[in-house]
Amino acid sequence: MLPFRHWLRRADLRNDPRTVALVLPDGMSLAYADLAATAGAPGLNVLTGGAGGMALGLAACALGGGTAFPLPPNLTDGHRERLVELAGAAAAPALALIVATSGSTGAPKGVRLPWRAVAAGARMSARALGLTPGDAWLACLPLHAVGGAMILYRCWRAGATAVVHDGFDAEAVAHDLARRRITHVSLVPPMLARLLDLGVPPPLTLRCALVGGAALHDTLLARARAAGWPLRLSYGMTETGALAAVDGEPLPGARFRIAANGTLEIATPARMAGYLGERDIGAWLPTRDLGRVDAAGRVTVTGRADDMLVSGGVNIQPADIEARLAACPGVREAAITGIDDPVWGQIVTALYEGEASEASVAAWCRAHLPRTHRPRRLHRVARLPRTASGKLDRRALPALVAP
Repeated sequence: MLPFRHWLRRADLRNDPRTVALVLPDGMSLAYADLAATAGAPGLNVLTGGAGGMALGLAACALGGGTAFPLPPNLTDGHRERLVELAGAAAAPALALIVATSGSTGAPKGVRLPWRAVAAGARMSARALGLTPGDAWLACLPLHAVGGAMILYRCWRAGATAVVHDGFDAEAVAHDLARRRITHVSLVPPMLARLLDLGVPPPLTLRCALVGGAALHDTLLARARAAGWPLRLSYGMTETGALAAVDGEPLPGARFRIAANGTLEIATPARMAGYLGERDIGAWLPTRDLGRVDAAGRVTVTGRADDMLVSGGVNIQPADIEARLAACPGVREAAITGIDDPVWGQIVTALYEGEASEASVAAWCRAHLPRTHRPRRLHRVARLPRTASGKLDRRALPALVAP
């Protein structure tokens, strides 16, 4: 029996048969019995279009032993053709899901997540986040990203309800938070900031607002907690089935260690099998994230090795400056990049969203940042570039900087 059918059978035994498994963006609801009666889809299933179709496609693949490949909309024709060709060769009943990485630091890759990883990730995250039968998780992250797709698998394994939105619309999210008995929601920091700007209160039923995808700076963290949002800060990646740690604590069964070059390595039952077209990985998954692991196994992420800038011979981690700039009045969010320079090596350059003038931000930097870390160029932008999954697109930053 496929794991998914086992989940549905167990959900039927634990829940009232009328318990809703899935709420689609058009308002249609499917009970667990309805979901179990859905026709299964074998083989490779490339999923495109809206969130409703993708959600049904993920369920159909799980029921029929198919491999689901939800495609992000921003792939170039060349990347799409290459990934689909590789996916066709990899598809098998044991391979539950293929997810394209965001491509924020290079060409997108296809991550192979077997049922072994999906089942483990659903089990481990549900336990860490207290997801139980009868709960409801609002899914407004894109389903072509692992953070969105895994919400569905978590809910179905736990006997909970996945309430799917077709992308993030703050008013629609606020409406469902107020109207439905939502217990869990997943957000990236800009989504959380938008809800706070609109004054959306967390409902009394909400036990977990899982925030990930990017660093949550202290200013936004303090605003959200003051407003009563029950924040849980996540760390993970596509290669770990979305989550590996929550609030610095590894998920049950996950472990962290520091490699010789200072980057984090992760061992987890939810790890990928490997990338499309590449061999399987071993027990320890290497990352490009810098961090610390204390004696109790708790992890702190301090930045990314491949984001490091060198200006005037000084190593600078963009995340350090971005976190400090988040406290500047009139700056909603900032991103740091380096512009090549024959004298400095790289010129530290800040792009930011907000109403503050460049002159006022420059004055604030002189007062609050050490000389070596002060941006030498400042550019106010209407919107920082993002990938389809909502992450900051660092590769697109230099093109926004005026000559």
